[in-house]
Amino acid sequence: MIELSLPAQPPRYTQDEHAVWSTLYGRRLEELAGTGSSRFLSGLDAIGLSADRVPDLADVNRRLAPLTGWRAVPVAGFLPSGDFFTMLARRDFPTTVTVRPRDRLEYVAAPDIFHDVFGHVPLHADPVFAGYLQHFGAVAAAATDPGSLERLTRLFWFTVEFGLIRERGRLRVYGSGLISSSADAANALGPACERRPFALDEVMATPFAIDRLQPVLYVIDSFEQLFRAFAMALPVPAGDRG
Repeated sequence: MIELSLPAQPPRYTQDEHAVWSTLYGRRLEELAGTGSSRFLSGLDAIGLSADRVPDLADVNRRLAPLTGWRAVPVAGFLPSGDFFTMLARRDFPTTVTVRPRDRLEYVAAPDIFHDVFGHVPLHADPVFAGYLQHFGAVAAAATDPGSLERLTRLFWFTVEFGLIRERGRLRVYGSGLISSSADAANALGPACERRPFALDEVMATPFAIDRLQPVLYVIDSFEQLFRAFAMALPVPAGDRG
């Protein structure tokens, strides 16, 4: 049994917190209409986020769970990595419920509900990406040596957090760090970032820093490509197959 730091009840957001959500939502959606993955935009419609209010996770889950079996599970703080991965393997996504301060709209060091729900959860409505994320969780939860965990963390970073995809010949963002941040997305699509074709071994060997714009990112051709490459190289251990 995983013991989570769960809020005692759904938070009551202030008008200012709703306004912060609305500002962030409007800014990013305007840009993502031209730069976001079509699979992300479809997922955004599917889970029914509102432009003017911080989402209620119960409402999000009523739409999401019937599509792929995923749920956004509220947490009040960071989880140990093993617990985090185990939750992913169960199709439960640990979701921060706090709202970033108004004076830090562009960047917060720790995740908040905008990063977690707007940035991550729409892709959980996509069956292929949802399968990849569950498979990743099962493999990572079973990993025991530090070297394997480091390689898997790099894969998570360069796909789930900072992934790029080519759709109909055009580069699009899908990783949550790019979806939720104008500066990171502009860097990812701009001349200062080196964009390389996705290769699993290379991605897992590439270090990263969390406190700066990324100098190197990786481009997939489809979520199917990503899922196949990972599942073939790293199948879920027999004892962890659900």
